Amino acid sequence: MRSPWYSQGNYGFPVSNSTNTTSPSRTQFRLPAWARSFGVQIIAALLIGLVLGLIAKYTGSTKSSPNGLGATLQTIGSSYVSLLQTAVVPLIFTAVVSSIANLRQVSNAARLAWNTLLWFAITSLIAVVIGIGLGVLLQPGAGTGITQKAEYSGKTGDWWAFLTGLFPKNFLGLGASTTVTDSAATTSVSFNVLQILVIAIAVGIAALKVGKAAEPFLNFTASALAVIQKVLWWIIRIAPLGTIGLIGNAVAVYGWDTIGSLGKFTVAIYIGLALVLFVVYPILVRTHGLSIKQYFTGVWPAVQLAFVSRSSIGTLPLTQRVTERNLGVPSGYASFAVPLGATTKMDGCAAIYPAVAAIFVAQFFGINLDLSQYLLIVLVSVLGSAATAGTTGAVVMLTLTLSTVGLPLAGVGLLLAIDPILDMGRTAVNVAGQALVPTLVAKRQRILDESLYNASRQATAFIDDSEARSESDSSERELAAAKA
Repeated sequence: MRSPWYSQGNYGFPVSNSTNTTSPSRTQFRLPAWARSFGVQIIAALLIGLVLGLIAKYTGSTKSSPNGLGATLQTIGSSYVSLLQTAVVPLIFTAVVSSIANLRQVSNAARLAWNTLLWFAITSLIAVVIGIGLGVLLQPGAGTGITQKAEYSGKTGDWWAFLTGLFPKNFLGLGASTTVTDSAATTSVSFNVLQILVIAIAVGIAALKVGKAAEPFLNFTASALAVIQKVLWWIIRIAPLGTIGLIGNAVAVYGWDTIGSLGKFTVAIYIGLALVLFVVYPILVRTHGLSIKQYFTGVWPAVQLAFVSRSSIGTLPLTQRVTERNLGVPSGYASFAVPLGATTKMDGCAAIYPAVAAIFVAQFFGINLDLSQYLLIVLVSVLGSAATAGTTGAVVMLTLTLSTVGLPLAGVGLLLAIDPILDMGRTAVNVAGQALVPTLVAKRQRILDESLYNASRQATAFIDDSEARSESDSSERELAAAKA
């Protein structure tokens, strides 16, 4: 019988019971523990990217005409994001189908699903109320000093477009567009995450209804998911390199001048994000009888990656890993709730941001909002977060909010320039919430592994199972040698 996967505090991995104390034939070089920490590597990459980005900016690099360093940072950053995006379609399809299939192994599956959706709505409601409060209190659109009103020609978000967008035009919700120029024609393939989610849910439910005849298909899907997650794990391991490119390019392209022109709005957004992440979430954790420290140390690896990658979907494998292995949520339930949250649970992008932004636009154009318009902002934010899936994220959510409330869509253009800067914080809060809700629901349903939740944290959140077993065996040999 396998030892518990949370044994001896080595959360997330089986601990070997081997008593072999044979010393290695030669001393193996190992980096200090702090240097092997993924968090330290990310922070170092942030600093390096910041320095390189400033160097690129002040040596003449621009978005339209980057110099050598700027082009290198841009290539590294975009290549890393492309690696994450490559696996999105197979990851979502296999993860959702497998998660629905796994619900048959969990008691009270319908209750878990209902409670998950309910807590998604509750936390979104709290976040949007905070956003409205900050917008009214800080007045981010008043006296901005901006005189040029940029035009926005993008697609207007509305409920009909959202509803019709649920229906896929092909099996995987893929689309293609061709751009013709004087020199060449370029074809690009796109996908709609929400449509993929609908397809996967339908296939998963159908497989459950078919029963035994669908077992080979479900086994294949589970195997494919394991392979995809392994590949994604390799991509996550090089996140520090991607961080250098992403942060460096952001600094080289946007610098600090852009933040200055819309500084009040930027500050309001980040205050709201901080209140949700460091006040609301800890209160919810504490009221459920859980340790705030353990929650943050458990979820922080995913929050770090979300901040630099700006992708909830790209962070999904790590979010699910920390939710299961650090926070103690059962795998069968986590594999359902976390993928669902990665496409529909957006406290940053779909609650705080559109609330503050809508008030900013109203104040900028001198429009006074009444109570009914504030209530509309709340309704759209709580019910419309799924509209951010598979599109241009918070921009579509903002256009949906503005069009519903009746505010000028030209206001969106004012905010596009600083969107990448805001998106880092928004995505970090999104991911923190995507791990929080399954933890709270698991606690309320008495299926949370609290011994795993309260286990001492090690660096094992960032290594796979085989590496963890090797680390465990090595630690046992060192301990035995010390005792000898």
